[in-house]
Amino acid sequence: DNIALNVYVALCYYKLDYYDVSQEVLGIYLNQYSDSVIATNLKACNHFRLYNGAAAESEIRGIVDQSANAGFGHDLVKHNLVVFRNGQGAMQVFPSLVDVVPEARLNLVVHHLKQDDNKEAYDLLKDLQPAVPQEYILKGVVNASLGQELNSSEHIKTAEECFQLVGSSASECDTIPGRQCMAAAFFLAGQFEEVLVYLTSIKSYFHSDDTFNFNYAQAKTACEHYKEAEEIFLLIQDLKIKNDYVYVSNLARCYVMNKKPQLAWELYLKMETSSESFNLLLLIANDCYRMGEFWYAAKAFDMLDRLEPNPEFWEGKRGAIVGVFQGVIAQRFSVDMLGDVLQLLRNSTSNQADQIAKVIRKWAKDRRLTII
Repeated sequence: DNIALNVYVALCYYKLDYYDVSQEVLGIYLNQYSDSVIATNLKACNHFRLYNGAAAESEIRGIVDQSANAGFGHDLVKHNLVVFRNGQGAMQVFPSLVDVVPEARLNLVVHHLKQDDNKEAYDLLKDLQPAVPQEYILKGVVNASLGQELNSSEHIKTAEECFQLVGSSASECDTIPGRQCMAAAFFLAGQFEEVLVYLTSIKSYFHSDDTFNFNYAQAKTACEHYKEAEEIFLLIQDLKIKNDYVYVSNLARCYVMNKKPQLAWELYLKMETSSESFNLLLLIANDCYRMGEFWYAAKAFDMLDRLEPNPEFWEGKRGAIVGVFQGVIAQRFSVDMLGDVLQLLRNSTSNQADQIAKVIRKWAKDRRLTII
């Protein structure tokens, strides 16, 4: 007699993330009322959570026209169709529903974030007082994105507080989103050892998630776990991430620290001339020098000195060249490298370059070595 109660029970299970149980309970009602807009919409939402957007859309498609004709639930169905289609048509649908369907504002914020429109996302959310974890998380993401874009410590602090609040709450601390929030809070605070504790505990759920792997690899790099960081960076397929300077610079550092400086140099060669390529060159030069990879340090400092003549770059180049020479003497490097070193010295305007070149040539002549 009270079969409609099953819809409300199914809604409760949906809110608790028990989508399969929700589906089972909902089926009792749908067996008798298969044309119910609300029940069919909930079934589609369960499919979205359990499977994917295409499966959800196939469930809801049958009630699109029905809800439009009846006028009941049509706004909800329109909204969910956009969600199921991964945001396709968002700007045509969400704005008019912002004050009609509560989730429309939040999903419009998500759409703006995906388009890197951080200011638009912030403007939509700034007056919202979060009431549930998802709203706190979204507010945190928006403030973190805008804070990084504007270099605003105030926005970063707000984001950190939002993530901390969710991650430390009794209801969320042991959930996957809760642990992601704690990782995000510690990431923004620069406490990367703590970040690894939380991300490692949930990594099995995100093996193929490029965003997760990007953050995980950055934390590994910050904690000097370079071998693991390199492996994780190379799992990433998203071209937007792979072209991001943060990705390129961190991967270059991993290559150098893992004794693969040539791969770091190749990353630089693929970049167009810009402030970012200059900064990458500086990173490669200094990291290679510290790691005793003197040939690539010399090449990098040489390029820096040509791009922006600076006594410090010459000093770095000079030290790296001497390091190569010492390596040749100790038979750690091939004698053939001396020819390349002399070419770098010819590119220098410093008087010291000629003196170093003379020492190298004399050493080679005394040993009857031919330098090409």
